[in-house]
Amino acid sequence: MDAPVTTIAELGKYEGQDVMIRGWLYNLRESGKLLFPIFRDGSGLVQGVLFQKNVAPEVFDAVKHLTQESSVKVTGKVRADKRAPGGYELDVAAVEIVQRVPDNDPYPITPKEHGVDFLMEHRHLWVRSQRQASILRVRSEIEKAMHDFFDERGFIRTDPPILTPAACEGTSTLFPVEYFEEQAYLTQSGQLYIEATAMALGKVYSFGPTFRAEKSKTRRHLTEFWMVEPEVAFAELDDIMKLAEDFITFIVMRVLARRRSDLETIGRDISKLEKIDTPFPRISYDEAVKMLQEGHAKGELENRFEWGGDLGSPDETYISSKFDRPVMIHRYPTEVKAFYMEPDPENPKVALCVDVLAPEGYGEVIGGSQRMGSYEKLLARIHEHDLPEEAFKWYLDLRKFGGVPHAGFGMGIERAVAWICGLEHVRETIAFPRTLNRMYP
Repeated sequence: MDAPVTTIAELGKYEGQDVMIRGWLYNLRESGKLLFPIFRDGSGLVQGVLFQKNVAPEVFDAVKHLTQESSVKVTGKVRADKRAPGGYELDVAAVEIVQRVPDNDPYPITPKEHGVDFLMEHRHLWVRSQRQASILRVRSEIEKAMHDFFDERGFIRTDPPILTPAACEGTSTLFPVEYFEEQAYLTQSGQLYIEATAMALGKVYSFGPTFRAEKSKTRRHLTEFWMVEPEVAFAELDDIMKLAEDFITFIVMRVLARRRSDLETIGRDISKLEKIDTPFPRISYDEAVKMLQEGHAKGELENRFEWGGDLGSPDETYISSKFDRPVMIHRYPTEVKAFYMEPDPENPKVALCVDVLAPEGYGEVIGGSQRMGSYEKLLARIHEHDLPEEAFKWYLDLRKFGGVPHAGFGMGIERAVAWICGLEHVRETIAFPRTLNRMYP
């Protein structure tokens, strides 16, 4: 009977049995009459063992001359070994070479150090490395947890359009697209559209790509990124803040439970993630300004922050450094926030909004607000922001026909991945990043 085909991650189910794995040669060590090939298949790594006298000469010779990233089908017996990656080794009996990487054109990414530009130019191959593959598995787990969180709480996923006639927050940082004979834009948020579906379904969320044409080269920015955006009818700011902290905590706990080995491969300090629990500290924008001004007075910040400005990266990093878990800053000045945010009735100079800052200097991971409920006030804000009223007629209709208080937030998956994995740059959080200067591969 043929050996069952399995994955490296599932080898533990077959201890003492012959199996076949299908994958690629990751590395090869030789010690006299012993060969130690390491194979990968996307689910993990396993070390094979070949003792020359125990296998056919052609098998030993084939493995001895295998080149890095050659694709193979390997048959062997699963043996437990606590020292081995994953806890198991494979006593190799047979190898079928699917495609051998030629000696005169070897795999370009070797164990030596490569520069970032070289690795980004070869991103289609770099994702095969152990660390990069672990990051992508963590990202996948975050996305799965995201869906489970909302699905278990009665949210309905609705998908907004990517092509839009107008912008959520002005068109200065959007990519224009010729849409037949009209001007359209690649979306920077699905929020306005899921406000509409929330009026139909009560609790909704969307997940999809968004685009911002900011000419930014910081470690936190991509031009194409993925956003999850829940929206809840009859919700107010406090409701959405509670939802946000529960959401983040759920995701972190899921990753710790299911992807701990990947976090270890990445080199993440897991103890910092284990501190994440609700409730998150909550401070007002006014309190944040006071913290920043005191930090400046102590010489901890170069520039003095004045009330009325939006928080920049150094400001967010300073504030988040004071906490061991995400911190929620609420009620920013209306002037620095989007036109659709509801002013605080007790102080109309500030909006009923919140930003959630991740610890360790990773900046804003969630931005949300209670949405403006009044048709007249929203229309006035559209005019104040010089936005085309005609393009927002449908959005105004949501306030005209059964308008209710409602609130929601958006979370960029890439920033969440960067924080949870402890990455220096957001470009490693997605398989093929799009940045100001890169659209290849």
